[in-house]
Amino acid sequence: MYRLTSVGLLFLLGMLSFSAVALPELNTVGQGSYRYLFWQLYDARLATPNGEFSDYKTSSPLLLELEYKRKIAKDDIITATLEQWQKLNNVAKSQQDNWVVQLGKLWRDVDKGDKLSALMQQDGSVVFYFNGEETGKVTDTEFGPAFFDIWLSPQSSAPKLRRQLITAQ
Repeated sequence: MYRLTSVGLLFLLGMLSFSAVALPELNTVGQGSYRYLFWQLYDARLATPNGEFSDYKTSSPLLLELEYKRKIAKDDIITATLEQWQKLNNVAKSQQDNWVVQLGKLWRDVDKGDKLSALMQQDGSVVFYFNGEETGKVTDTEFGPAFFDIWLSPQSSAPKLRRQLITAQ
């Protein structure tokens, strides 16, 4: 029987921490709440290294954090994301379908208080976190702008939230 010593445990924990991208400490650009009809669905926060947002390239790493205010099934979140991509009409349907499959593997059902975070890195990839723990990464460099456009595009279906996110408070 093999016994793990405290040194061995520290080494193992260190190796595990190097395999995942940690959520960086970033400065809030703006924050707000998203409501649908009478229900508050989530609070959103946008953060960058300097607390300012100009565009995806110069503002990365870019963090969008959603703290949910009610229970929502993963499939409903994915459907809403797909609907927003279709409204924005800036990505081919075949690309959207591919991303939906990837999101199905990365996202989870949410409950009140859960946080889903997306971190767009300088290389254009997006790392997702659920309550601070990494769930996976989308490496397609077209995904990040298409995903963040749901909230940050001038054509966003939530213009009030967009203004709150991109304007320093």
